[in-house]
Amino acid sequence: MPRILLIKTSSLGDVVHNLPVVADIAAALPGATIDWVVEEAFAAIPQLHPQVSRVLPAAVRRWRRALWNPAVWAELRIFVGTLRAQHYDAVIDTQGLFKSAWIARAARGVRHGLDRQSSREPLAWFYDHSHHVPWGQHAVERNRRLAAEALGYTLTVPAQYGIAAAAQSFDWLDAGRSHAVLLHATSAERKLWPEARWVELGKALAAQGISSVLPWGTAAERERSVRLAQHIPQAVVPEHLALSALAALLAQARVVVGTDTGLTHLAGALGVPTVGIYCATDPAATGLYACARGVNLGGVGAPPAVGEVVTAVKSVIK
Repeated sequence: MPRILLIKTSSLGDVVHNLPVVADIAAALPGATIDWVVEEAFAAIPQLHPQVSRVLPAAVRRWRRALWNPAVWAELRIFVGTLRAQHYDAVIDTQGLFKSAWIARAARGVRHGLDRQSSREPLAWFYDHSHHVPWGQHAVERNRRLAAEALGYTLTVPAQYGIAAAAQSFDWLDAGRSHAVLLHATSAERKLWPEARWVELGKALAAQGISSVLPWGTAAERERSVRLAQHIPQAVVPEHLALSALAALLAQARVVVGTDTGLTHLAGALGVPTVGIYCATDPAATGLYACARGVNLGGVGAPPAVGEVVTAVKSVIK
């Protein structure tokens, strides 16, 4: 049976957008073994998919910040040794960046990636076969198209994420009350939705008997969560949660409302009613996609009004 290596290392949303490739390969090549190289911080995402056999965590982000450190070179040697211990029938780099192309080059097997016209960086010489994947498609479909071209199958069904989060209990969560997860944080300030609008949304949810949970990742995000919670009835600011715990929290939510951030895409992939808020990016390219209960609002320079978000929430939870 064929053994396939997928390389999609980061970021969180990009990793989520690569999940449908696994379902496609499993359907087209029954019995295939699928391994996945991913940044260590996001290893919990491919681990959610039952058809991913092995996850190989990489630490490219951490390594390149300390290339002078002998310990980093020792880690690199271990990673490359682990990577090269297995021969693959196909190595597919859907990331399309120098960091992922380097990993593909280090792997043993027939290497596939994007051609010069399909990638932001000139990478074709890293691969044995480069493939043309037109721009203008959603990121999910570009990933799927590349894998299909590499392995010679035809895409005939809509994208399916195929993941589920393990159940987990949280002592700080009121089990008798439904909750919304408000993902107010994002990696770029221009993508933020104004705090006053989050407060207004939280109050509207509380009026419907839905409490708001405000998770955070950095100290600055925690400060924002605390500020918002001071003005939202029944709001909860949890402890810092690992990615696997966040997945469990999202899976239990009545609804998730989030900015253009990876956790919002994860919620949609888990099948949770999800509303994506876009203030500076185009949801047609990287918004919620193939999510049965997902709605995108806003766009470049056009953040949605609170009323639009409240209406969308009602539409996805009814």
